[in-house]
Amino acid sequence: MARRNRPEVLEEDKNRKMNKETLREALKIFEFVRPYRWSLIAGMILLFVSSMVFMLFPFLIGKMMDIAEGKSFYNFSLNDIFWLMGLVLLVQGVVSYVRVLLFARLSEKGIADLRVALYEKLITLPIVFYEKNRVGELMSRLTADVERLYSAFSITIAEFLRQVLLLAVGLLALAIYTPQLALVMFLTFPVAVICGIFFGKWVRTLSKERQEALADTNVILNETMQTVSVVKAFTSELFESKRYGAANDKMVKIAMKFASGRAIFSTFIVTVLFGALIFVIWKGAMLIQAGTMTAGDLVMFTFITAIIGGSIAGLGNFYTELLGAMGATERVREILEMESEVVIGDKNLEPVPLSGNIEYQNINFHYPTRTDMEILKDLSFSIKAGQKVALVGPSGAGKSTIIQILLKFYDIQNGDIKVDGKSIYDMNTTAFRQNIAIVPQEVLLFGGTIRENISYGKHNATEEEIIEAAEQSNCWEFIKSFPDGLDTIVGERGIKLSGGQRQRVAIARAILKNPSILLLDEATSSLDAESERVVQEALNKLMEGRTSIIIAHRLSTIREVDKIFVLNHGKIVEEGTHDSLSVKEGGLYNSLAKLQFDLVE
Repeated sequence: MARRNRPEVLEEDKNRKMNKETLREALKIFEFVRPYRWSLIAGMILLFVSSMVFMLFPFLIGKMMDIAEGKSFYNFSLNDIFWLMGLVLLVQGVVSYVRVLLFARLSEKGIADLRVALYEKLITLPIVFYEKNRVGELMSRLTADVERLYSAFSITIAEFLRQVLLLAVGLLALAIYTPQLALVMFLTFPVAVICGIFFGKWVRTLSKERQEALADTNVILNETMQTVSVVKAFTSELFESKRYGAANDKMVKIAMKFASGRAIFSTFIVTVLFGALIFVIWKGAMLIQAGTMTAGDLVMFTFITAIIGGSIAGLGNFYTELLGAMGATERVREILEMESEVVIGDKNLEPVPLSGNIEYQNINFHYPTRTDMEILKDLSFSIKAGQKVALVGPSGAGKSTIIQILLKFYDIQNGDIKVDGKSIYDMNTTAFRQNIAIVPQEVLLFGGTIRENISYGKHNATEEEIIEAAEQSNCWEFIKSFPDGLDTIVGERGIKLSGGQRQRVAIARAILKNPSILLLDEATSSLDAESERVVQEALNKLMEGRTSIIIAHRLSTIREVDKIFVLNHGKIVEEGTHDSLSVKEGGLYNSLAKLQFDLVE
């Protein structure tokens, strides 16, 4: 029977524009801040209060200038205005402090929840997802996306709204208090600011090109340093020197273009923006001379105009940041909306104890990433509970694939796999896998302690159970010789232990899990003779009373199994015991046995 498809590769980043649809999709990410919505609401209120209080400064400064010229303002003196501005400043500081804390609570806890949800989703996605996506690139991109969302929640959204408020209130204040200058400013200043924004965008593009060119030179430098022995062996010093020089010349060319852009931008800022400001101030001075405006109004107008200019420029930057956050939101949601193969912490999960009778029925299979290459072809065989069977054959015959589809790592195209008479595809994946343990060829240990790695097979194991598993796996002797015993740190991927020690820890982990089905994927192929002997003894203890499937290239390790299946090109070409297959002249197993045992002799 055909099985349903798994999630496909993530889409590449696209150029995004702000519209109703993209905004609606982006807002879905707010489900992670919903538990902290009161912090968001309170923060927004304080954001409004903070912006309004801030706009009092230009007004009070203007009135201070008027009072200095002898004009009256509700009988306030200069000292009164000074102390009032101090009070406004204090209120502004307190409000801003509380607002920042509220948005920090919102962003830190909301993004922490998002990270957990994203991590849980990633570890529940099927193996095929990781084959279709480069893991390093995926992790880097998602980390950057989450950081961008954190920045949006903590800074960008609040500042974007703040700039909108300041712009709106500033324009309203100018229209009310200085209508004569407001019209002049509306006709000149915004045009200059908007031109400045586009100029700035052009300069940022040149900056990005320069960084990319510089990165290209660094790539060449790193490659050369890491493979310097190859460079010298092939006498390619001149070639590499020319290659690096060409990349460096390209970077300098772009850098000079960038420098020219910065020079033009600086000239623009000085001449156009300040020219517009000088023109408006000159117009205001003319109005003061004509008696239609006070000096205080001009000062207030100048301050508010500067705030408006800053808001317009800020809106351009924050708008770009928001577009980036929307793109990050889409990529994160692509992951979160994918279909998981298991459910973490399923409270309704019921154990499915199995005896270990396994039956492969007419299996046809190709990997999702290699649809043109069929690995297993109408494969059928059965294993009785408690039997030890071995899978033998040349590389690419399909041995490891048989184990991987039994673990439900991949969906088969046709056929079925039954355990104890029931299709594994009708069983809960987590409950089914709880009956299986695997000891791989290359053991990957976690970077914690030996205790943590052994108890990975049973997280609630007692000290006695862990020690018993260590004894049965022949690893207790070397564990107790360490000063820290079970609490010895094994290092990243178990690097502080030898290959044989890592294998025995993996066997202890499998023993502690006490599975009904055991999978051994060339568990001793990379060990020396002494380590192999010790590990094989541990494996023999582990296989007792369990259905065991062994993948082996060394035929000497499978002489005592109950049955051997010989595979070639995705089909079983021979089956039997070691003794029966060894004497079968012309058989594939016979050829392999002669080759290996003759070499040994």
